[in-house]
Amino acid sequence: MTPTTAAATVADSPTATAPRPRPAGARSRAATSDFAALKRLVLDAGLMEKTPVFYWVMTTVLMAALGGCIAGFVLLGDSWFQLLVAAALGIVFTQMSFLGHEAVHKQIFTSHKVSDWYGLITGNLIVGLSIGWWTQKHNRHHANPNTKGKDPDIFDPVVAFTPEQAQARTGLAHEFTKRQGYLFFPLLLLEGLNLYRDAILTVLTRKKLKNRTAEIVLLSIRLIALPALVFWYLPLGMAFAFLGVQVAVWGFYMGASFAPNHKGMPQLENRSTLNFLLRQVTTSRNIVGTTFNTYLMGGLNYQIEHHLFPSMPRPHLKKAQRIVREFCAERDIRYTEVTLVQSYGAVVDYLNRVGIKARDPFECPMAGAGRAI
Repeated sequence: MTPTTAAATVADSPTATAPRPRPAGARSRAATSDFAALKRLVLDAGLMEKTPVFYWVMTTVLMAALGGCIAGFVLLGDSWFQLLVAAALGIVFTQMSFLGHEAVHKQIFTSHKVSDWYGLITGNLIVGLSIGWWTQKHNRHHANPNTKGKDPDIFDPVVAFTPEQAQARTGLAHEFTKRQGYLFFPLLLLEGLNLYRDAILTVLTRKKLKNRTAEIVLLSIRLIALPALVFWYLPLGMAFAFLGVQVAVWGFYMGASFAPNHKGMPQLENRSTLNFLLRQVTTSRNIVGTTFNTYLMGGLNYQIEHHLFPSMPRPHLKKAQRIVREFCAERDIRYTEVTLVQSYGAVVDYLNRVGIKARDPFECPMAGAGRAI
């Protein structure tokens, strides 16, 4: 099977694998030549140059929005309209998370030290996310997208992303997995708690962690000060509701922004089966749409270009897409691009098809239906 060009495709099966490339020697030479040629086109277009004005404007706008949320919180006082403020905070925190993600990739600053501190402020202090945990996990993902056993984004203790994981589930996990496609997005309402847990465990237990002291101090301020302020200022029940809405909106928005990128795309048994160019392009999915989508998803809608050029600033991704898409078409490399709704449908369908593997293959659906009558 050779790569094919398509404007909108999804994996045909839960175990779909990427197209089989040419013999190793020819593949290696062609891959090096192809990606070098693509990179040269991107560099000549000036698309790797930093865009500081864009990011300072984004940072200023989001800090102003955060200030507006704080002001609204203080002015509203004992009112259930506080839940609207909580939802707004969830949205602002997600947008700040996008900026932290871009700082990790050195999309904003050329200085690694400045990027690290920007990530610490936005991630640990404002959002409550360990930027060290995010960096290590995300780097592994970029190096091994959709590669079994190597990409941490396709392993989860709750959701089964491969048939092997589904078949290994027992008890309640087995029952959940059978319906996981439909339950995936509701489950994202709890993703914020999961991210807080990972942040705390990382700063306390991970042996190799850059800027550990700063992470602990900033994360402690965020995770203690905000809840303390909420419980001090609001009645107990309203305080719990406020924090619940904020965490739910943040977790759902984060999960819904990252889920469309690779879920349901071909999975690799070993990263060496494909060269860098094919590995990044064929395992990623772009989201079509307007400039609004780029702001909504923090540039993650251009997932293919982001994976090929992780340090490319967000404002250049749209221009890079034209170059990459044409480049792939000329070389008959599949380039996947769907609408946001189609991507969500593909994710649900894929997870349900994986979940089928958790079901008893000898169970008769009609027999079960008959017993229920």
